[in-house]
Order: sequence, then C-alpha cells, then structure tokens
Amino acid sequence: MVKYMIAEQLVGKEVVTSDGFDLGKFIDAEVSETSGKLNALVVEPNVDSEFVNKLNVKSGRITVPYGSVLAVNDFIVVDRKNLL
Repeated sequence: MVKYMIAEQLVGKEVVTSDGFDLGKFIDAEVSETSGKLNALVVEPNVDSEFVNKLNVKSGRITVPYGSVLAVNDFIVVDRKNLL
C-alpha cells in the first residue's frame, strides 16, 4: 500500500543519509510537468556538516534523486551513494 503525504508536511524535515550524515532541510521538490511524478528533492544544505562540505555545493541547494529516498518519517532518509 502506498502512503501519500502532502508536500506541505515534508517542508522543513531533516534530510539524513542512511549512515547518519545530516544533509540539511527539505525545502522543495522537482516534479515532472508531464507525468506529475516526483523526480528529486531539493534540500537546503547544513553548512556545518562535514559531509555536505565534501559535496562542493555551489548553488546553495542539494538535489537528491527520488530513487535515493529510502524512508520518510520523522526524518527523510536517503542513500548517499547517488549524492557523490
């Protein structure tokens, strides 16, 4: 059974990697105009995170492919393999 969430409920949630690194906060989503499917999460990076500093974020945003999302609950958990 698929669980649906309103995007409004996700804004501000912490985004962390499956191995515990803090990426930042969810601020927006990229959605396909034609299909309506979620393509990616847009995250405001945590500038104090050592892992985020290794990503070399220049745009002030981290784009996380939707396929990397592992779980959504109190935190949004993502697989960091697709981030590097």
